[in-house]
Amino acid sequence: MADETLVMTDTAPSLADAFNQFFELVPANTDALRDVVYRIRYQVYCHELHFENEADFPDGRELDEFDAHSVHCLLRHRPSGEFAGCVRLVLNKSSSNEPQLPLERHCRDSLDNTIIDFSKLDRSTFGELSRLAIVGRFRRRPGEAKTAHGVSEEAVSLTPSERRVFPHIALGLYLASATISLKRGMKMVVVMMEPRLARHMRYFGIHFVQAGDIVDYHGQRGPFFITSDSLLQHMKPEVKALLSMVSSQLTVPTTPSPTDV
Repeated sequence: MADETLVMTDTAPSLADAFNQFFELVPANTDALRDVVYRIRYQVYCHELHFENEADFPDGRELDEFDAHSVHCLLRHRPSGEFAGCVRLVLNKSSSNEPQLPLERHCRDSLDNTIIDFSKLDRSTFGELSRLAIVGRFRRRPGEAKTAHGVSEEAVSLTPSERRVFPHIALGLYLASATISLKRGMKMVVVMMEPRLARHMRYFGIHFVQAGDIVDYHGQRGPFFITSDSLLQHMKPEVKALLSMVSSQLTVPTTPSPTDV
C-alpha cells in the first residue's frame, strides 16, 4: 500500500478520525457497485490467493448462490478513490431450518450444537459475515499476502501508535457488517474465521466465541459467533466511536441483493 502518514497534532488522532482520514464505507446497493464487489472477490480469491478456480468464473466475477440473499458493502480508499475491499452479510432466506448460510454448508459437521444450535434460533435474528476481501496492494505487509483479510500474526505485537494505522481496513469491514446487522435488528452474527483473526479482534474488545472444531477450509478456520449484546458490552470506547462513524457513513439497504446477479 502507498505510504500514508497521519496528519498529527499534539496528540495522536482517534481511531475513528484516523479511519475517516483514509477510508469510507459504501453500501453496494446497485448492480454497478455489486459488480465491483464480485470483481474484487475474483481478484483476491481466484487470482491472488487461488482459493477458487479462475476458470469457474470466466467473466472475472466471483459470486455464488448466497449473494442473492446478501447485503454487500465496499470500502473506498479516499486518497486514491480506489475500492480497497468488500464484505457481505448473508441473510437467511426463510424461517425454515434448512441450511441457508455458507457456514452450514462448509463446516456443518464441525459445529458444536451444545454451543450454538441453529434449529432452535429464529432465522431472522442472525446472519453470516462472509467473503471479506482486501485487494493485494492494501495488504502488502509481512505475513499478510496469503490472507484475504490482511491480518497477520505480526499484528499482535504492533505498538499502540502502529495499531492505529494497521487495522483500519479489516476492522472497518467487520464493523460495517456489525452496522448492517444492528440496523436490521439482528441478535447475532456467525462467521468462518481463522483463530488468529479472532484473537486480533479481541484486542479491540470484539469477542468472537468459537462454536466448533477448526477445519482446513482455505487454511485453518472454524465457526465463530458474536452476539449484539456482547459486541456493545465489551467493545473498547475508541472502537465504539469508530462503529458510530461507520454507522453514520453507511446507509444500509433494506433488502438484500436481487436474485438476478
